[in-house]
Amino acid sequence: MRKVTKTEAEWREQLTAEQYNVLREQGTERPFTGEYVDTTEAGVYKCAGCGTELFVSDDKFDHGCGWPSFSDVIDAGAVETKADNSLFMRRTEVVCAACGGHLGHVFDDGPKERGGLRYCINSVAIQHATSPSE
Repeated sequence: MRKVTKTEAEWREQLTAEQYNVLREQGTERPFTGEYVDTTEAGVYKCAGCGTELFVSDDKFDHGCGWPSFSDVIDAGAVETKADNSLFMRRTEVVCAACGGHLGHVFDDGPKERGGLRYCINSVAIQHATSPSE
């Protein structure tokens, strides 16, 4: 996997303020406000920071939590997980393996028939493409 490194100034220039807050400062968008919460169009979801392919639409499902939810990643090496004990909670943070951008969190309340995981991802941290080359 290629690693993407940029200065904070380069990230600020490339990303919108909301994308920067989520991807670089571990922020979150408000529930039910993200562009991809209700998207059902086929395609792939890429990191908004570096373009790494992360998820496919076949693994997206409606959890009702207010953020796009996926049952699996496109490739095991596409994301990394970290312990997140902020806000007095124990959660598992999901980051892009290529650029380290914060994507969201993974929980164990996903569809059991799909492995039981729910990758709860901020819409501003991803970009939908109908084909991998977009």
